[in-house]
Amino acid sequence: MLSADATVSGPPGLGMRSVRLWHAGGAALLGVQIVAPPGIGAVAMLLILVSGLVAIHVGPNRYLRRADRKPWYYMRAASYLFVVAAVIRAVVPGTDGPTPAALIPNAFVVPAYLGLGLGLHAMLRRRRAAEDDPARTDAMLVGLAAAFLVWTFVITPAVTDAGLNVYRLIDSFFPIVDVLLLALVARLLLACGVRQPALWMLVVSTIAMFVADLLYTLRSAQVLDTPPHVVDSLLMVMFVGMAAAVVHPSMRTLTEPQAVAVGRLSRLRLVVITVVLVVPIVVTSLVPLSTLVNDVVRAVLCVLLVLTVLGRVVRSNNSRARAEAAMRRRATHDALTDLANRELLAETVSAWGDRAAAERLEISLLFLDLDRFKMVNDHWGHQVGDELLRAVAARLGGQARAEDLVCRVGGDEFVVALAGPSHLRLAESLADRLLTEFARPFRLSVGDVVISASIGVAKSHGGVHALELIRDADTAMYKAKGSGRNAYALFDTSLREQVRDRVKLEQALRGASERGELAVHFQPIIDTPSDELDGFEALMRWESPELGSVSPMEFIPIAEETGMIVEMGAWLLRESAYQLREWMAVRGPDARPLHVSVNVAVRQLRDGSLVAIVDDVLRETGLPADSLWLEITESGVMEDIDAALLTLNALHALGVTLCIDDFGTGYSSLSYLHRLPVGVVKIDRSFVKDCGSPGANEPIVRSVLAMTHAMGHRVVAEGVETARQRDWLREQGCDLVQGWLYGKADRPANLTAWIQPSKTRAAPARSAR
Repeated sequence: MLSADATVSGPPGLGMRSVRLWHAGGAALLGVQIVAPPGIGAVAMLLILVSGLVAIHVGPNRYLRRADRKPWYYMRAASYLFVVAAVIRAVVPGTDGPTPAALIPNAFVVPAYLGLGLGLHAMLRRRRAAEDDPARTDAMLVGLAAAFLVWTFVITPAVTDAGLNVYRLIDSFFPIVDVLLLALVARLLLACGVRQPALWMLVVSTIAMFVADLLYTLRSAQVLDTPPHVVDSLLMVMFVGMAAAVVHPSMRTLTEPQAVAVGRLSRLRLVVITVVLVVPIVVTSLVPLSTLVNDVVRAVLCVLLVLTVLGRVVRSNNSRARAEAAMRRRATHDALTDLANRELLAETVSAWGDRAAAERLEISLLFLDLDRFKMVNDHWGHQVGDELLRAVAARLGGQARAEDLVCRVGGDEFVVALAGPSHLRLAESLADRLLTEFARPFRLSVGDVVISASIGVAKSHGGVHALELIRDADTAMYKAKGSGRNAYALFDTSLREQVRDRVKLEQALRGASERGELAVHFQPIIDTPSDELDGFEALMRWESPELGSVSPMEFIPIAEETGMIVEMGAWLLRESAYQLREWMAVRGPDARPLHVSVNVAVRQLRDGSLVAIVDDVLRETGLPADSLWLEITESGVMEDIDAALLTLNALHALGVTLCIDDFGTGYSSLSYLHRLPVGVVKIDRSFVKDCGSPGANEPIVRSVLAMTHAMGHRVVAEGVETARQRDWLREQGCDLVQGWLYGKADRPANLTAWIQPSKTRAAPARSAR
């Protein structure tokens, strides 16, 4: 049995050895009081009373915080009053019976009972039993049954057989109070929660007091000839039991909040309820009628028993109904936002579909996904992310009608379901309002946060399965996201074909590198002033046996979205590095050094293993670190620049060269660019195509060249296809160029002309058209 010391925090208590010694001493004194001669028994009784008072001082002070000691203050006061009454009965003659002198000790006993009752009630309040806890009703049943028996076999005989007077009336009061105390203790015992030794000791103590008062009342009424020694011994059992409870470490649990877990009705509990119901009925049937008052009291107690059982049945039924309703709500609602979930959405849409044709309803679903929600979690943590989700839920609910259904169906995915006449364009109107609403910042604990949303809209006039409609809205949402985010898109059947093709492509892509379907093609990068080869950009290609040659524009986005790009990117990095090492060996140590430039996807940049992979590749191949260039996109870095900087700085520390790819197409913020440890900036082909002929892009390219050179960066111009473009870029001081003017990306076997040092300058002339 575990002591409360091991599980409950509080002031340091007595050691278990001290507790056992205390219990053993109390049991020994009790044994002496019961069996020893009167003189020695009186000394033992005195020691029990004194030790009980000491215990009720020591226990709460050693185990409980001051705020939790209140119940024991009541019981401490009650103990002193009981001791005073016991001393008076022992010293003052004629106080042990229904005499005027008995009023003196009774004047102390009555408030002592009140103190015990207040103490037990305070314990119950601190344990905080719930309204649905059946212990309250079951304790009432025990109390009513005990009251019936006490009235029938104790109070009635005591009053009728010996004659009623004020002294016997007061003596009869004690068993009634004992019944109330017994009901309080029964509720403590029957309530769900921890039933530690201290509780059982308290139960034994109360039962001993109850029996002692019954015997005292019967003896006082001359109904039963009970020796005073027996009553005194039972009262000492009460004192020893209370002292044992208060010094035990588990007494802390008597004033601690307890979790209520209503479970099955145990056999013991069922037996107790049966007994408290059957016994009064049997007694009423067997005991003959007597006075009107007696019969009325017995009838009232029986009626109260029946009503209490009826109340228990009703409460149990209501509790079960509430539990089922709560379970149903948990099954159909999201715990975080309290919105409907996917299950309730499917049920509702199915129900609408059944009456859509008859009522000419148009069912519309708006599938909403938060753009770049992961950045919120990564930057501020999941607690702020959850706060944002709740704020989004509230804003969606504010824009929807009362008859609409707002749902959360995924991490940052929401659905609004509508039904109404098709001519009202409810879905489009709501989508426009939502996009406007999301333009307003969300006020969170970390400040104002702005986040956009992509919305897919799907409609049906019935006849479509609910899950299919949800899938179609989801598909339309991805169309909106692919169109630049912060927009909504309507579903059409062509999107379904696109999704089917995409799924087919994704399945074929899985395991492509293991099957040897991936290849690396290299495109030359030329030093502009000397027109010599400076390096290559490594580009991934996929030749599928089933689909043929698949464009990188198709499979790279899928690889990034699914996370396959992490493994594929590591493969590309390793293959490119080994190929460059092979070429450098062919060219010899005196040839111009070459580099290989490898694209790094956003998912790779966020993956914690990228730095280790790059370090391993450099060690395995023996390449100089500056011969490996890693290309990153502006948008990929700016999504979470602080997290990206950690990875970029670690890569820079390895000595590799970092490049900003497609510069000008993303954020293009020079205030951010100077923070990044990059050495090369690559101008996107969209700005290069008009170079050499007057146009709006030439001033932009001049500005980029001037600013990046001022920052100490080299510049590569992509997409150079004509000699005019190359010559203009050379005049502007562009460091490097690449494009179809020098050659497309090709297999290593087809690039041998570039590798021979003597042929490097002649290769461009053969490639130009």
